[in-house]
Amino acid sequence: MKEQELIRLWQKSRQQIIFAQLAPTFLLITTVSLIAEVRAAGDLAVAATIGILLASGILGALAEYSAADEAQSIARDLSALKPKSSLARTVIKSAPWLHVVKFVTPAIFVAIFVALLVALLA
Repeated sequence: MKEQELIRLWQKSRQQIIFAQLAPTFLLITTVSLIAEVRAAGDLAVAATIGILLASGILGALAEYSAADEAQSIARDLSALKPKSSLARTVIKSAPWLHVVKFVTPAIFVAIFVALLVALLA
């Protein structure tokens, strides 16, 4: 592939990472603000909320991981090309930071999920 094509794929992967974070983040914020109401609605509402949070978190994490992994592959392909533009060199240098998306972000979600689980079941 040519450099321009790879950079377009990189940008697409970045967009996928960003979009994959939107729904779970909105859901977590909403749940935090509605903990009292969910608890007051009863056990079924609490169980449903936990299930929705879990499903959304898992799907979001998988989407983020996949997009980050693809972006790292694109960066490896870019590094094999010669010569490289300044943008391509920047993409290659930033690729290791995608480990944050792959591993740190899901760990943070798990911590927030556990905190919400405790708050919902307390």
